[in-house]
Amino acid sequence: MPRDAGGAGDVLRDLRTATAVDHERVETALGLMDADLDRDRLVEVLGLLHAFWRAAEAGLDTWAARCPADAAALDWDRRRRAALYAADLHVLGGRAVDDRPVLPAVPGTDEALGRLYVLEGSTLGGTFIDRHLAGLPGLPRLRSFTPYGGDTGAMWAAFRRVTRGHVTGRGDAGRVVGAARETFAVLADWCAPAARAGVPA
Repeated sequence: MPRDAGGAGDVLRDLRTATAVDHERVETALGLMDADLDRDRLVEVLGLLHAFWRAAEAGLDTWAARCPADAAALDWDRRRRAALYAADLHVLGGRAVDDRPVLPAVPGTDEALGRLYVLEGSTLGGTFIDRHLAGLPGLPRLRSFTPYGGDTGAMWAAFRRVTRGHVTGRGDAGRVVGAARETFAVLADWCAPAARAGVPA
């Protein structure tokens, strides 16, 4: 995850610290920066990520219907990525995974921000993954790792701004961090079989 400047009590710093272990587990399991990454391995990984994003976005859609003003402030409609993973799978000749992980409900904006921290933070690392994939032979250009193109930095900055503003105002930083930890833990467990199949844990 990115580094954020902030003083004591900064929620973005707390989020980064609290999720560091599971973040490392996910990166290790998926192995997307491996030099010998091939099409079959990429299809396997995209299938897992697509299933996770579908589950994660379903909970966020329920929250957005309940808290439309908060969803609009976050530009939620633009942040969906499950369809991009599906499109990339199709380009690679892969199929969607039928199963999906079970994620906690998203009862309010605190929990939505925690979940979105995991989803949105991945777009920053995604720029490095995208460049790595572009240098590997036989792979088409994909969209799911860099969904915002040149707006990646701006979209992340907007998320940080809304998150800090929410916590400073009426939010609960503990709930935000707790939801992020739960989301990352589910993602890490969901990706663990990929590590056993092809990447050292």
